[in-house]
Amino acid sequence: MSVPVPIQPYPITYSFDPPERIARWRPLVHWILAIPHFVVLYALGIVAGVAAFVGWFLGVFTGRIPDGLLGVITMYTRYNVRVTEYLLFLQPDYPPFEFSTTATDPGTYPHTRLDVAREVEGRNRLTIFFRYFMVIPHMIVLFFIGLAMYVVLVIGFFAVLILGRWPAGLRSFVVGAIRWSTRVNAYFYLLTDTYPPFSLD
Repeated sequence: MSVPVPIQPYPITYSFDPPERIARWRPLVHWILAIPHFVVLYALGIVAGVAAFVGWFLGVFTGRIPDGLLGVITMYTRYNVRVTEYLLFLQPDYPPFEFSTTATDPGTYPHTRLDVAREVEGRNRLTIFFRYFMVIPHMIVLFFIGLAMYVVLVIGFFAVLILGRWPAGLRSFVVGAIRWSTRVNAYFYLLTDTYPPFSLD
């Protein structure tokens, strides 16, 4: 009799505990208030891109990516998630200008956690080499999810404006889309060699 193998959680763990209410004015101004974070996020994106590029060469030729490079990418990934939540008025608290590179979320942003089981040694050189091609199926699916998400965000915008809260089903879809895209970004930026699931959960 075979023993069932427990399902291992994906190395990139994103969780969001939604607040009960969202102030009705927030959908009108969050995109404006987030502008300083867009500037920071753009700069961090460049730095993370350089770190991933260097990590790609090191991973392909040595099978190892230094933890310092992975820390920079972790910081960018976590910062991106926080800004996205705030921009989409899922989260009332303003994101901190925090640049922690730890794999474990420092817990400084209410309702949100992004933890990373970083892989340094024993990296899969073959999947690193072909990483840019391997994410193409996910990019295709995420394109259509993005189209659906646009419609959901329009409905959510008016729901929060009128009711002061997100409809639970629509919010779950948006959070799931953030989770999916975050896993794909983390895989693309070499935080893990575990292929992302095609799942919102």
